Amino acid sequence: MVRIPVTVRTSGENVDFTCATASFSDVFFRYLEVGETSSGNSCNSDHGNGHFDDEEDENSFDVKERKEFWKSQDEILKATLRRTSSIESRIRRETVEIVRKTNIESTICECGTSAAGGCRSCWQREICNRLRIAGFNCAMCKSKWRSSSDVPSGEHSYLEVLENSSSRRGEIRVVIELNFRSEFEMARASEEYNKFIRRLPEVFVGKSERLWSLIKILCAAAKRCTTEKKMHLAPWRKQKYVQLKWQGRRERAAVAVAPPLPVNLSERPVKSKASMLTFDLRENLPGLHRKAVEVV
Repeated sequence: MVRIPVTVRTSGENVDFTCATASFSDVFFRYLEVGETSSGNSCNSDHGNGHFDDEEDENSFDVKERKEFWKSQDEILKATLRRTSSIESRIRRETVEIVRKTNIESTICECGTSAAGGCRSCWQREICNRLRIAGFNCAMCKSKWRSSSDVPSGEHSYLEVLENSSSRRGEIRVVIELNFRSEFEMARASEEYNKFIRRLPEVFVGKSERLWSLIKILCAAAKRCTTEKKMHLAPWRKQKYVQLKWQGRRERAAVAVAPPLPVNLSERPVKSKASMLTFDLRENLPGLHRKAVEVV
C-alpha cells in the first residue's frame, strides 16, 4: 500500500484524495463517483473536455454571425435596387424593351462577324443608336485609367444618357451597363455570394450615385466572400478599381442615327448592279433621246 497524492477539481472545489491507507483502487473508484456527481463540470464530461465546448460555441457563433451578415447585406441590396426616379424608370423601360427586341431579331453586327450580343462593341452601338432614335441623348463611353501602386491599368466601355429635362436639377447622368451582373460574378464563390449576385439585373440603368452605392455593397460582399473562402482578393475586385470602370477618364462618342441593323444577311438591302455593256441609255437617261436618222 502506497500513498498516491491525487487532487480532483469539482465545481470550484479541490478534493484531496491523499491518505495513508488509500489504495489505487479506492482512489480510482472514488474519483469516478466524484466525476458522476459533478456531471458536465468534470474533465470526463460528454464532450470530452471544456476546451471542446469552447470551440463548439465559437463555431456556432461564426455561423450565426455569417448568416446575419449576408441577411443584412441582402436587405440593403434589395432596398438600393428598389430606389429609382422617374427618369431612370423611363430610360430603363425603353432600354429593356430595345434589348428584348434586339435579342429576338438576332441582328447582324456591323462588322459582320457575329450576331448582336456576340460582339460587345456592335451590340452597344446598336442599343445606343435605337435609344437615340427614341429621343434620348445617348452616347458610347470608354473609361481608361493608368496603373498605380494598388490598381492595375484597364479600360471599360458602356452607355451613358445625359438628361437635361429639368433646369433646377441640372444635367443628370444615367449609366447603362448591358452586362452588369457578369461584372461581379466570381469563380469558386460561396453559395451566399452567388445568391447575392443573382439579385442583380443583367442590364443596369441608373444614375451614377445609385451605381456608386451598389458598387460599395457588392465589393464589400466580394471581400467577405474571399475571406470566408480563404482566397486572395484580386485587385480588379476592389472598390477603387471597380469604380474606375464607370468613373475614370471618359471618352464620350455620340453615335450617328442610322437605320436599325438588318435582321439577317438575306434581308440586307441589295445594291443594284449593272454592267456598262448592257446599260440602257434610252430608258435611264431620257434627256439623251435622239430622233432616229435613216441611213441611205
